[in-house]
Amino acid sequence: MARIVQKFGGTSVGDPDRIRNVATKVKREVDRGNQVAVVVSAMAGTTDQLIGYTRALSDRPDPCEYDVVVSTGEQVTIGLLAIALQSIGVPARSWTGWQLPVRTDGVHAKARIEGVGTEAILADMAQGRVAVVPGFQGVTDDGRVTTLGRGGSDTSAVALAAALNADRCDIYTDVDGVYTADPRIVSKARKLERITYEEMLESASLGAKVLQTRAVEMGMKHHVRIQVLSSFEDVPGTLVVDEDEIVEQEIVSGITYSRDEAKITLLKVPDQPGVAAAIFGPLADGNINVDMIVQNVSEDGATTDLTFTVSRGDMARAIEVLEASGRTLGFERIASDPNVVKVSVIGVGMRSHAGVAKLMFQTLSEKGINIQVISTSEIKVSVLIAEDYTELALRALHTAYGLDAD
Repeated sequence: MARIVQKFGGTSVGDPDRIRNVATKVKREVDRGNQVAVVVSAMAGTTDQLIGYTRALSDRPDPCEYDVVVSTGEQVTIGLLAIALQSIGVPARSWTGWQLPVRTDGVHAKARIEGVGTEAILADMAQGRVAVVPGFQGVTDDGRVTTLGRGGSDTSAVALAAALNADRCDIYTDVDGVYTADPRIVSKARKLERITYEEMLESASLGAKVLQTRAVEMGMKHHVRIQVLSSFEDVPGTLVVDEDEIVEQEIVSGITYSRDEAKITLLKVPDQPGVAAAIFGPLADGNINVDMIVQNVSEDGATTDLTFTVSRGDMARAIEVLEASGRTLGFERIASDPNVVKVSVIGVGMRSHAGVAKLMFQTLSEKGINIQVISTSEIKVSVLIAEDYTELALRALHTAYGLDAD
C-alpha cells in the first residue's frame, strides 16, 4: 500500500464532466489499494472572477477580506469532487484549510505555509476514505483565512505530501510531463522520464510553467517525489527526484525561455563604491525584482554603463524609481528595451563537463543572434537576446545539445 497525494489544477476541474474524470483517476489509485488525499484548485476562471468582484468594490480591498473572497473557489471544488467520488462508490469527505488546519503566516494574498495538520486526514485514510483538500488556502494562528498567491495549489499539495510522509505527490495538469523544451515551439522536444529538483527549480524560475517554484523548493527540502501527469491523457509523466535517483545525468536536460523580461541600462554611471547599492536599494524597496546584471568595464575610471533586467510589468515603475533618484545617482540617462527574451540552458551535468557555455555562444553566433547579457549558475547558462530570435534560438540550441527526439 502506498500513500499518494494527487493534485488537480483549474483546467482539470473546469466543469462537472472534468470533475467526473478526476474522480475516475482518484478511484483508480484507490482500487490499487493506495491511501489517497486529493488537493484541488478552483475551477478554471473562478479565482479571476472573484478577484474582479473585490476590485469592483475597491481599488485597494482589505487584504484579509480579499483572502476570504478569493479562497472560496476551492471550497466549491472540494465539495463537488467529494460528491463525484461518492457517486462512483468511493468514500470521500472534503476538508477546508482551516479545518485541518493548514497553518500559514499572516502575509495575506501571498502567505507561506508553516505547518499542516494531518490527524484528520490520517484518520480518514485509516478508514479507507479519500480526503479532498483545497489548495491555495490556509489559516493564521489567530483564525484569519489566507491565500498562498498564484500557483499556490502546487505548494499546498507538496506540503501535504511532506506532512503525510507520502510516497509520491502526483501533479495533474494540462501537459503530460516535463519536456526538453516547449513542444509548441520545438517540435523535436522530448519528454523527460526523470528530472532533478535542481533542474526543475531552475526551469520553473526561468520560464517553464509546468510546476510552481515554491512547490519544487518544498519538494527538494522534504524529499517529496513529484510526478507531473496529464489530466486528459493516460500516459506516463515525469518524475522530479533527488539527483541520486538518476543513474547517469545528461549534460543538458532542457532549454527554457522567458518573455517576461525588460532590459534597463543606466548610461555613464559614476564608477565608485556604493553606486550599485544606491541603484538597487530603491528598486528593492519598491518590491521590484532585478534579475540579470552586467557592468561594463570603465575605460576612463570615472563612469561606466550598468545593465540589468526586470519583469516587463515592472519596467515603467523601475524607470520612475530610478529617475526619482537620478540626481543622487548621477547617471547621464536611462535606456530601456522591453523586446527581449531570456533563453537558458539547464543541466546538472554541467558540473562535470566543460564547454557548455562555449557551445551555446557559438550556436547563437552561427545563427546571427547577438547576446546582450549573460548570467550563469552551477547548472545553468542564461542569455538575453532580442525577442524576434526566440524560436530560432530555442530550436538551434536544442539541436546543438543533442536533445532532438529521434
